[in-house]
Amino acid sequence: MTAGYNNGAEQQRGTGDCPLTVWYDGACPLCIREIALMRRLDRRNAIRFTDISTPAAACPIDRQLLLERFHASENGQLLSGAAAFAAMWRAIPLLRPLGLLARRPGVLAVLEALYKQFLKVRPHIQKRLGPVD
Repeated sequence: MTAGYNNGAEQQRGTGDCPLTVWYDGACPLCIREIALMRRLDRRNAIRFTDISTPAAACPIDRQLLLERFHASENGQLLSGAAAFAAMWRAIPLLRPLGLLARRPGVLAVLEALYKQFLKVRPHIQKRLGPVD
């Protein structure tokens, strides 16, 4: 990966024909809950959600990198962290204002800083949630 990959603004060529693809960990209780909510909100089916928890799943980059941070591909650009969340929000009409706000100067940097703090506590949240029925 290139320098600055973890800053959330990294963009590389993604794959797929859908305008937005989101990769998520289907073995993570927190991820499953969050993606279930996003699927309900995505009434236009504008997002392709791809579970990468199994070895058979196609990954545009190293699977471990996809599992460590949230990733999405918006119009062929691979996004990571807060930038990926903002892309997902833009695809969902209810959340679109948040995604557009992330394009304002400085906002994405603040969101990325918050995301990095969340990554530190994510393992503890995952343990508390337990498996999804």
